[in-house]
Formats: sequence, structure tokens, C-alpha cells
Amino acid sequence: MIPIGPKKLPLLAYVISLLKHHDVNRITLLTGYRSEDVRRYFGDGRAYGVDLRYSEDAEDQRGSLNALANAMKKGAISRCDELLVYYGDVFVDLDLTGMLATHRSKAADATLVLSKGYVLPVGEAKVGRGGLVASVHEKPSLDINVTTGCMVLGPAAVRQARKMAGAENTDLMAHLLPALLRRRLRVAAFYTREPWYDVGTVSSFEKLDREIERRPPSFMPSLA
Repeated sequence: MIPIGPKKLPLLAYVISLLKHHDVNRITLLTGYRSEDVRRYFGDGRAYGVDLRYSEDAEDQRGSLNALANAMKKGAISRCDELLVYYGDVFVDLDLTGMLATHRSKAADATLVLSKGYVLPVGEAKVGRGGLVASVHEKPSLDINVTTGCMVLGPAAVRQARKMAGAENTDLMAHLLPALLRRRLRVAAFYTREPWYDVGTVSSFEKLDREIERRPPSFMPSLA
């Protein structure tokens, strides 16, 4: 619910608008802390042109996988062939249409959104012989595939999520995805070239706030 951009809209407003832009109209928000504030602000989603539902996390079961399984158990998420998972504290102008097309074309059980390369928020120093610094690189970029937390789950992946739910701190990324790979299910990769922000720190929030003011996202041209 943190206000971002020139109109100080909640971050969730951008997420919902992105989903709507790509014709994802049935949305369930998995809520916990201050869930009533979220409900009061967004209501049934009619103002955004979507069907919005809510599922409040069970207090005795933590973790993103448990939150998802809890929503399915309560009927807040209905049975479907494609379940799109988008973390509420992540911002990226993601091509959801292209991601779903990749998921279908590869007949995948799950599709994970990745970003190429990661710029470290700190500098790196290499130390040579005698304990002397040989070189210093300020905020180097690592050539790795970075997970963004966004994904599509097919029926087999959803069934596996239901089976694993219930353990303490069960997490989608840390527990479900490795379990799918161990069971040799098909997990496809979809790359985004757009900058993405995990708005979990003050510095990341401030950077995104400035970026939206400078370059409004394509799915919300009204911010220009």
C-alpha cells in the first residue's frame, strides 16, 4: 500500500493495472498485515475493471506457499489451468501476454520470470599476495539469471503446492520450485528486459518513485 509515483498511488494499484492491461481480470489478493486497509481501498475491484477477491493468511501458517494453498482451500482462488503469481512488493512492466504464450508453447508445468544480470549494491575488492588489494570494482554486474518472484503454475504444479502446504515458512521460490524440478516437471524460463524493483528497502522505493515520475509505465499512460 506504499504510495508511489506522481499521483501517490499504492504499489498494488500498479500491479492490478498491469494485470488488467494484459486481460487478467480475475485477481485474488493474499493479505496479512493491515488487510482491512487493502480491502477498503480496492473494494471489489470494479473501479479497476477487474473481479477482485481476498484471502487473509492463516496466522499459524507462514510462507508464500501456505498463503496460496490457504486461498485455494477457502475458494478465493478457483480451479484453473493457469495460475499467475505476482508478488505484491515487486514492480516490473512485465509482458504477461508473452509470458503466458511461452508457458503454453513449451507445454510447461510452471514458468518462471527471470532477469539477466544483477548489479551488486556494493563494491568488490580482489586481494592478492601479501594481503594487498589488487583491484576494486564499484558495484559490479554478475552474469546470472535472477528470479523476480513472478511465475505461472499449471495444474501439476498447483497439485504439488497443495501437497506441500502446512509446513512452517513454506515458500514458493525456496521450496515449491526445487520440488517441481526434483520431480522432473517442466519449468520454463521467460526473460524480461525491463528493469524490476523489489520494493523492500527505502533505497529501492526511492529509486522506483523517481523512475515512475520520469518514465510512466506503458500500461498506465495517464500518469504522464
